[in-house]
Amino acid sequence: MEKPSSNTDEAFPAFSNFSNLNCIDISSPDIQKSVSLLKQACLDSGFFYVVNHGISQEFMDEVFAQSKRFFDLPMSEKMKLLRNEKHRGYTPVLDELLDPDTQVNGDYKEGYYLGVEVPEDDPEAQKPFYGPNVWPFADLIPGWRQTMEKYHQEAMEVGKAVARIIALALDLDGDFFDKKEMLGQPIATLRLLHYEGRVSDPVKGIYGAGAHSDFGLITLLATDDVLGLQICQDKDANPQIWEYVAPLKGAFIVNLGDMLERWSNCIFRSTLHRVLGNGQERYSIAYFLDPSHECLVECLPSCKSEKNPPKFPPVKSGAYLSQRFKDTHTDLRSYQKH
Repeated sequence: MEKPSSNTDEAFPAFSNFSNLNCIDISSPDIQKSVSLLKQACLDSGFFYVVNHGISQEFMDEVFAQSKRFFDLPMSEKMKLLRNEKHRGYTPVLDELLDPDTQVNGDYKEGYYLGVEVPEDDPEAQKPFYGPNVWPFADLIPGWRQTMEKYHQEAMEVGKAVARIIALALDLDGDFFDKKEMLGQPIATLRLLHYEGRVSDPVKGIYGAGAHSDFGLITLLATDDVLGLQICQDKDANPQIWEYVAPLKGAFIVNLGDMLERWSNCIFRSTLHRVLGNGQERYSIAYFLDPSHECLVECLPSCKSEKNPPKFPPVKSGAYLSQRFKDTHTDLRSYQKH
């Protein structure tokens, strides 16, 4: 892949190598080729591109434009929409701390969480991550809610299509993850992200987003053309080697989460990644597709043997995600003090 032009190399000469990721064409009739490419990507790095996914570039541009309109609002307006205990709404800069061992402060990014819309009077709304979304007033950003709801639905279909290829790559039935208790009633979270123009400095512990692996099943990431995302293919290496993932217009960057690593008994890997700021503003849109609250994540039959017994105890999806969010986000009570 041609190396994109960016001033990032000058900012970080020690981190100027690029990762070479496989590209999966979702629309390809050659399903075996897609399975083979995806399987290799999941064994190697846990990251790959997905193209021809069915979401038009025109609509993607609109989603990014609407995201920018929100983040351009005055802070006083954004704080009225501060995230709630269901993880819906606005997250200010430094709200999230993903790598406490290396970061001096939290992440230098702001975000906005949107999930599956469940009315408040629905019994399902009692579960973590379910409930009504927090929406900006319609007259503040016209069409914003309609755009985000449409994107949430379309991204979910792409995610489910990717999950079917992952199932085949794990020697499972293609519809394995489609079951009601898995992606039939998913915890699906859309997160708009804006990285301010602060320059990251790993030596001083300043990051756009600290090093972490994602919590759930898979993440679909759409980015603008500003470089920033890095992956570390071997988290146990010393020193760790970080590679940039080049933005690819019209593609999703897809990565596996920790739940899939548990399911696959570490055969497929959730990979450490982080974001370095280089002085430019950067926008991205992450879509986290995770199984339903009651889904029991335990070692798949095709991923264990006498020589490779299960490495993790079974865990309920909702409880696991709740704990991971609690570990990485600022306690909401601290905002009330201010």
